[in-house]
Amino acid sequence: MASESFSLRKSSNRDSLSEPLLSSLRSRKSLNKNDGIKLSKRLRRSYSAPRLDESNPKIEQEKNVPTSIFKSDHTIRSTIIGIAIFVAYLGVGVGIFYATGDNMQGKRTNSFVDALYYCIVTMTTVGYGDLVPRGVPERLLTCVYVFVGLGLVGLLIGRVIDLLVERQEMMIVNTLSGNDKPGEFEEYDTSRRAKKQMVKVLVAGTIFLLLFVLGVIVMIKVEKMGFVEAVYLVCVTVTTLGYGDLCFQTLGGRAFAIVWILISTVNVAQLFLYIAEAYTEERRKALLKWVLTRKTTESDLEAADMDDDGKVSCAEFVVYKLKEMGKIEEEDVIEILKEFESLDVDNTGTLSSRDIKMAETIES
Repeated sequence: MASESFSLRKSSNRDSLSEPLLSSLRSRKSLNKNDGIKLSKRLRRSYSAPRLDESNPKIEQEKNVPTSIFKSDHTIRSTIIGIAIFVAYLGVGVGIFYATGDNMQGKRTNSFVDALYYCIVTMTTVGYGDLVPRGVPERLLTCVYVFVGLGLVGLLIGRVIDLLVERQEMMIVNTLSGNDKPGEFEEYDTSRRAKKQMVKVLVAGTIFLLLFVLGVIVMIKVEKMGFVEAVYLVCVTVTTLGYGDLCFQTLGGRAFAIVWILISTVNVAQLFLYIAEAYTEERRKALLKWVLTRKTTESDLEAADMDDDGKVSCAEFVVYKLKEMGKIEEEDVIEILKEFESLDVDNTGTLSSRDIKMAETIES
């Protein structure tokens, strides 16, 4: 079934690639043969562009400005902000439900531990139902707290997505900056990357098993449950089902649950994320292998000929292959060419510090 799906994908790739790579650009004046400005010539002539004067204070100042989300200061700052939001959310909740503890219905142990325990099972959406608000103000506060908690979860998910994007950006930057000499290309070791992904799955899986066993042991020893009941409670907790027929009733059990629930639920989410990444990596590796090993045809050359001069330069072929791999879209190249043309004030097909200064003068 998987091979059939992949064959369909390959067929759709062939259909999309049979069209000209940048068909909408062929009608653009900037890429017309009669204008004498061709993309291949521009790329060749860019090697002879004057070197930028890095001693310019303004340029030096701009170089020090972080321009990417994967800069270390951004990562540290966002991590600190995330921790601060979490601590504030938890602290406010504990303070509120500690003060209103008399209006909470259910098994009580210690006021502070119960308030913290209630916040954790609410924030992680486990929601056993062993502690519930019974007054109108407490229920309204719980409603607000639940929505704030969902917002916090959304921020955390957004942070995970940011990390995935940062990882892709770092890979691209390392690939581009790792070759100092033109024409030297390092082989991208996809098997090593796949192995690293599997190692991450194994590590997260091992942590999950340890947390699972630890939870079962504590529930048997502290909560005095049977083996089946303990395993059942662990499963409904780490998956955030929280049916409520079984839950933590003792002070020691709830104190343990405060830390264990938080870590185990995050670990399960992380484990499934790594599994999804590993599956995606395998599909990406299969597509990459097909793209790089399939035979190039005349229709491929015709589609890759961006300036329609009957020849395909190295740059054009690279762009074509990147599109075939799904790395870029036609709109991406169009926007890049638009930016290049706006900066190439003297229409020489190259960019220099003089072009930049002239462009700044025109804009001002």
